[in-house]
Amino acid sequence: MIHLDNLTKQYDLPSGKGGTIVAADGLTLDVPDGEVFGLVGPNGAGKTTTLKMICGLHEPTFGTVAVNGVDVQRAPEEAQRHIGYLADFFSLYDDLKVWEYLDYFAHAYKMEEAAIPGRVNEVIRLMNLESKRDELITGLSRGMKQRLGVGRAIIHDPPLLVLDEPAAGLDPKARVELKALLKDLHARGKTIFITSHILADLEEICTSIAIMEKGHLLRVGRLEDVMQEGKSVRRLRIRLATSGFALTDWLSARPGVSGVAARGTAVEFALEGGDEHIATLLRELIAKGAPVCGLEEMSESLERLYSRISSGEVM
Repeated sequence: MIHLDNLTKQYDLPSGKGGTIVAADGLTLDVPDGEVFGLVGPNGAGKTTTLKMICGLHEPTFGTVAVNGVDVQRAPEEAQRHIGYLADFFSLYDDLKVWEYLDYFAHAYKMEEAAIPGRVNEVIRLMNLESKRDELITGLSRGMKQRLGVGRAIIHDPPLLVLDEPAAGLDPKARVELKALLKDLHARGKTIFITSHILADLEEICTSIAIMEKGHLLRVGRLEDVMQEGKSVRRLRIRLATSGFALTDWLSARPGVSGVAARGTAVEFALEGGDEHIATLLRELIAKGAPVCGLEEMSESLERLYSRISSGEVM
């Protein structure tokens, strides 16, 4: 759905200071159809610049962007028929009614006149805005305005939805509703490219992610692969069926084991190594007569992973 080839964006510094700022540096990336792809990074990492180049709103200094097989620079109008874009700060016209706003953008996208009323009604239903159809936008809550913004982005039924910080400023209830909406749109076949500072939300909805910093992609891949890639320490929990076995002492004496902490009949700990080390430990523990009834790996949060990678911490 999205193909970036050596995508680079440079900005000249003000006169007298000399030099350039590189906001995106040689980005090469493929986002397959049907993904929910999250772009993670701090302010100034180049995320918004990258999104705007994908949407044809910024001209790359070098490199190319293609969306659904269409070169965004060579055929911008054709490419934008495949894209629904919601900026972090988007315009709403307070003196329009909800249906009027969607109708306006349906005409802006040059949809067929006869198809517009039905599509406006369909989007209002998808966004769960039926009760607000004839209300002025000025009276909508922040969450409803965000839904309306998403509705505007999909009014022309594009296969790709590009969202820049869509959860910014939303209360917890509105965030839950937004996540449910994005999951529904994904289930309906939309590819979604999204940035957010709320990493827990991305972890819940994304199928793939890229971690970006200072214009570079530090890591890219399926979410589960990125979460596991390069990990040399695994956080585990072993649960016993009965008490009586000194599991904490046994683990503490093992090489490669650290951070041992009892949690009732369970013990949590860190183990250096891969799957074979886990298998060896479990086999030896059972041979010692421990009544093991459960072993699970405690997954690392995306927030913690991002913190480690961006700080250069060894995995």
